[in-house]
Amino acid sequence: MSNVDVWFQDEARFGQHGTITRLWTDKGTRPRAIRQLQYEFSYIFGAVCPANDTAVGLVINEVGIEAMTAHLKMISEKVTPGKIAIIVLDRASWHKSKKLNCYANIRLLPLPAASPELNPVEQLWQHLRDKFLANRVFKGSSEIVDACCDAWNAYVDVSGTISSLCSRSWAVL
Repeated sequence: MSNVDVWFQDEARFGQHGTITRLWTDKGTRPRAIRQLQYEFSYIFGAVCPANDTAVGLVINEVGIEAMTAHLKMISEKVTPGKIAIIVLDRASWHKSKKLNCYANIRLLPLPAASPELNPVEQLWQHLRDKFLANRVFKGSSEIVDACCDAWNAYVDVSGTISSLCSRSWAVL
């Protein structure tokens, strides 16, 4: 048994200028969906460990070193005692900062530049947009945060969903 778990981490923006997706409608009619033009957003910082079917999410209104440090702390607390978490992530500036507070049970592994297809969390964002957050209208920031929390929790609370969507054969140790 390995003493290392592979995690994938990323963040995504959700909000008023949201996603329009396909809608079911009667044959011969044209469905209508409202698209907001305001620009209030929130971000979901998400990390998944497909081998353990585990996830850690943080919904926040700003990205940066403080948010990333808070997210790493949450991940660190979720790592199985005695194990090390290798966190695969992109090269956002707040992921590479020397000011970033890292933890003893975490190692960061940056992906090659411009390679989002190597991070399975990208598929999770698309799933959340398509299933939970598309074709929505939000009055403000608190509604966006609530919707993001509800979407994240609804997805990760179903056993097996993280493993099925985010597992990669090349990431097994």
